[in-house]
Parts: sequence; structure tokens; C-alpha cells
Amino acid sequence: MTRGGLTRGEPSEATAPRRRGRPSRTQSETGPATRDRILGAAREEFSERGYEKASVRGIAKAAGVDPALVHHYFGTKEQVFEAAVTVAFAPALEAPAAIEDGPLDGVGERLTRFILGVWENPATRAPLLAIVRSAMNNETAAAVFRRLVAAQLLSRIAGRLDLPDAELRAELAAAQLVGIAMLRYVIKVEPLASADVEQLVARVAPVVQGHLTGD
Repeated sequence: MTRGGLTRGEPSEATAPRRRGRPSRTQSETGPATRDRILGAAREEFSERGYEKASVRGIAKAAGVDPALVHHYFGTKEQVFEAAVTVAFAPALEAPAAIEDGPLDGVGERLTRFILGVWENPATRAPLLAIVRSAMNNETAAAVFRRLVAAQLLSRIAGRLDLPDAELRAELAAAQLVGIAMLRYVIKVEPLASADVEQLVARVAPVVQGHLTGD
């Protein structure tokens, strides 16, 4: 016997029990575009709120998705932060190529010019500022940042120096450049913050060169 096109005892769509597991999603809600939108929202949330105050729920709301979808793509908040950091830090990860672009006796200038160029560009500076500020205020964020810098940047620079203490040399060079970036772009100490970038390259490059290849 039927009623309204349904067999008696058959649950309607409105009364059918909800299935357990991840919430259902339409095809338009999945894929690379959605993942990129979540990453963009994550960068904004971490930038505006910092690591501690940012939340997966807030990131999901900003991206216009269910929080379960954030977990599906990235996992925990720490993993979301690491993914966002990796994308934001990507331009700086090209720095090791500066060592191979010419003779070793000019690597200090090439590396200095490259790193300062990344910071000078507003498009790449904004996400880097968000990363640094989060790392300064939260140990979990700092650990993620250290892991990325050590594995993706310093080890690659050290690997291109044919010297026994290459790792220490790479870290000293990075410390020189990171310190300048902190004072110029984050803390904005004058007159460093307003100094001409070419003047900075002229003064800093020889020091970086000494760290990388000096006796």
C-alpha cells in the first residue's frame, strides 16, 4: 500500500536517519579551489588574530566551509598553520638558488638582495609578517616555523656549500638576514626601517659573504 508515492514503512527523505561520518558535500565544495580558499582564509586568520586566538572554526567560517572540511584537508590547527606557512614562505625557499646563479665570491650579495627583495615586495611581505608575528607569540607556531626554516631553507643552503661547517655558516648568514628583516619590517626601528635597500645590500652583503665563505 502506498501513500503519496511512498511504500508504507519506507522513510521519507525528511525523516530518514542521518548517516554518520563526514558531512555530505557537493562537488563544487571540494577540490583544489576549496583547499586554496581554506589556506587563504587561514593566512588571514593567523595574520589578524595570531596563532593562539585563531581557530579551525573561524578559518572554516571565513572560507565558507564546514569545519570538518578543514580537518579533512589539513588535520589539526597546527597542521593548518604549517600548510599556510609553507605557502607563504615559498618565495623565500628559492633563496638557495642564489648560490648557484653565479660565482661563489658573489653569493653574499645575491642572497642578501634576494631575501630583502622578498621582504620589500608587499605581496610576499604581508604573509611573512603574519608568520613571524605568530612565531614570536606562540611556541607551537615557533616550532613549526623553525622546522620549516631548518628543513626547507638552511639545509638546502648548507648543502650547496662545499665546506665542513656549512650548516653553521648557513645559520649565521640566515641570522644576519632575519635580524635585519625583524628590525626593518616587523619592529620598524629607524633609521633602518627607512634606509634605502641598495644601501643595506652594500653594507650587509659583505658580512653575509663572510659567514658563508670566509675563513
